[in-house]
Amino acid sequence: MRVLGIETSCDETGVAIYDSEVGLLADALYSQVEVHSQYGGVVPELASRDHVRKLLPMIRQVLAEIGCEHEGAKCIDGIAYTAGPGLIGALMVGGAVGRSLAYAWDVPALGVHHMEGHLLAPMLEKNPPSCPFVALLVSGGHTQLVSVKSIGEYEILGESLDDAAGEAFDKVAKMLDLDYPGGPRIAQLAEQGTHERFTFPRPMTDRPGLDFSFSGLKTYTMNTIAACRGEDVLPDTQTMADIACAFQDAVVDTLVIKCRRALQQTDSKTLVIAGGVAANVVLRQRLKEALEKFGATVFYARNEFCTDNGAMIAYAGCLRLLAGQQDDLAIRALPRWPMDGLPPLNSDVAL
Repeated sequence: MRVLGIETSCDETGVAIYDSEVGLLADALYSQVEVHSQYGGVVPELASRDHVRKLLPMIRQVLAEIGCEHEGAKCIDGIAYTAGPGLIGALMVGGAVGRSLAYAWDVPALGVHHMEGHLLAPMLEKNPPSCPFVALLVSGGHTQLVSVKSIGEYEILGESLDDAAGEAFDKVAKMLDLDYPGGPRIAQLAEQGTHERFTFPRPMTDRPGLDFSFSGLKTYTMNTIAACRGEDVLPDTQTMADIACAFQDAVVDTLVIKCRRALQQTDSKTLVIAGGVAANVVLRQRLKEALEKFGATVFYARNEFCTDNGAMIAYAGCLRLLAGQQDDLAIRALPRWPMDGLPPLNSDVAL
């Protein structure tokens, strides 16, 4: 089966074509960072409009890459689009285009769960993990620990009770007057910081359980900045770097501690980490060091597949379409959509 994948959940337009026998055939991504950076965050209406402008040209682009620019109906066997969670307007753009093309080409369409796409992104690598495993899904909108018994059989072990980790990175970056998106800016600034100057709390690690909370850490960071700043000015550059370093250390240590607990609780030796924050170099390094101590292995997607992309949606959609799942003519757009309510594959399909 050859599947066209469409991702429009937030501020990246992603389009890809995945072949169940050959693998990933074409992949295109457009980021709206420049559009939203002047506002310090994503403006939903602008995101939707940009998806409208970019989506059809990008679909033509990936079809042209496989030699089917004017013959989509002959080259595509199914269409998968992100149905949620995400921004409702952005989701509607991808859903309307995906569902309409599927109708015109007389192929099945399926709305895919955005976080399942992230969870399965490491399967696109040469050395993919095998089920069962524990997954850490960590991005701007989500921080979750998930027990994956098989594809489609998920149990939420813990999740953020307030801010997601990526959201906390963005908000702290704004406190330090750094550009959007904040995660990479914080990581870059933290490289110049010293680890000993500030010690920030590791939230919810002093009690049992696998839930997260980053709101208090964000407030602690804000108070530290206020204590160090002069009259209406930010602290000096080195102090800002030290604060960024302490904040990043606190988030990373918290994630590592919770991941170790989740593996022990499930008696698993395999961890998958996915989502935008999974590209953080310090997080990858410390997870590797921590898990090696008790013989566990961590798997990641390549950096370009950690952020939102069409390849992960094409792959996840291909699995489910091959298993016989498809939607009716309705356009699905679900801003909130619990992943543990997804149907199992009901098949031994594996790619």
